[in-house]
Amino acid sequence: MATSMLSPPNLLSLAAPSPSSSSSTLYFKPATHLSQPFSLKLVPSKRNRRPFAVAAEEAAVTTSVDPKSEAARRLYVGNIPRTVTNDELKNIVEEHGAVEKAEVMYDKYSGRSRRFAFVTMKTVEDANAVVEKLNGTEIGGREVKVNITEKPLSTVDTSFLQAEESNFVDSPHKVYVGNLAKTVTSDTLKTFFSEKGKVLSAKVSRVPGTSKSSGYGFVSFSSDEDVEAAILSFNNASLEGQKIRVNKA
Repeated sequence: MATSMLSPPNLLSLAAPSPSSSSSTLYFKPATHLSQPFSLKLVPSKRNRRPFAVAAEEAAVTTSVDPKSEAARRLYVGNIPRTVTNDELKNIVEEHGAVEKAEVMYDKYSGRSRRFAFVTMKTVEDANAVVEKLNGTEIGGREVKVNITEKPLSTVDTSFLQAEESNFVDSPHKVYVGNLAKTVTSDTLKTFFSEKGKVLSAKVSRVPGTSKSSGYGFVSFSSDEDVEAAILSFNNASLEGQKIRVNKA
């Protein structure tokens, strides 16, 4: 490909791409202290591509994942309806690629869907195709987020989360607390509900493998009377700037 150099020296020239090329090459004429020319290849952005900073960050994440590992084929699917089952999700995703397994995440105490799932595709190409086709689309009226898991969950230090989970005292007398602010901790939740009853334990649910709040939690009590009092007193009450929902778990 022919190039042209601009005058005066040390200025940048851009070679026009050939009709069959999807990229352009910038050629730099070196300053006197550099011995060899160098070039930088630029790939033009596609229509509707996300901001460069986001794309660059995701590219860095992608390179950190072994393309042969399961993590490179494992998709996070978030904001799904609570009614979607493993089989239903698998059928939806299989329209865009071969699915190895689909797992909707459920809370072990309430049995309710946590509104997200993990889907493992059979190939990396299938995984990329699903992200391209499904991310930002609607399932059951909800806009879903689909992306390749950034890294295996086992690499995240979750020791303190495991301790929090093991310290939770379960009870048949329990409430579900929804629409929690991201800043609410398990201790905050316990202190807040202790005003109206004898709280045995409280915990904020976390996004698996992270310390991020899932936006809901559970509070266990010693009696049904305390549960009823908590629902009556705190349903639609404000906690750290957000109205919470409280009902029996």
